[in-house]
Amino acid sequence: MSDQLLTIGELAQRTGVATSALRYYEQLGLMPPTSRISGQRRYGASAVELVGMILFLRDIGFSLGEVSALMASRSESPDAWRELARHKVAELDEQISRAHVARVALQHALRCKHEDLLDCPNFVGVLGARLAGRSLEQAHAH
Repeated sequence: MSDQLLTIGELAQRTGVATSALRYYEQLGLMPPTSRISGQRRYGASAVELVGMILFLRDIGFSLGEVSALMASRSESPDAWRELARHKVAELDEQISRAHVARVALQHALRCKHEDLLDCPNFVGVLGARLAGRSLEQAHAH
C-alpha cells in the first residue's frame, strides 16, 4: 500500500466498517490516534490491515476487549498472544461441546412421539436431573 493518508470515509469504504465503528475502535485503543488535516481524521494505509485484523479476531470469537488485550500482548513479547489464543480455543471447545449436547437434545425432542414434551418420560427425566443440579450433559446422558 502507498503512503497515502485515508479519510475515515475512505477507510470505511475499503474495510466495509461504519465510520462510527472506526471511531469506537479508536476510542477503545484498538487503533492508534490519528493525525488530523483540517480537523478530519487521516489514517495511514496500514490502518486497512489493522481493521482487517480486528474484524478477523471478532469473526473467530474474540470480544473487542479480548481483541484489545491480544493486540496489546504483541508488544509485551512475541509469544504472549499465544496464551490468549489457547484460552480462546478452550473456550470455543466448551461452546462446541454445549452446542453439540443441545443439538442432540433437540433432535431427540423432534423425534419424540409425544405431542407435549411434558408427557414424555425421557424429557421429564432430563428436567428432573437438571433441577437436581446436573448439567445438561449429565442430565441428557442419564
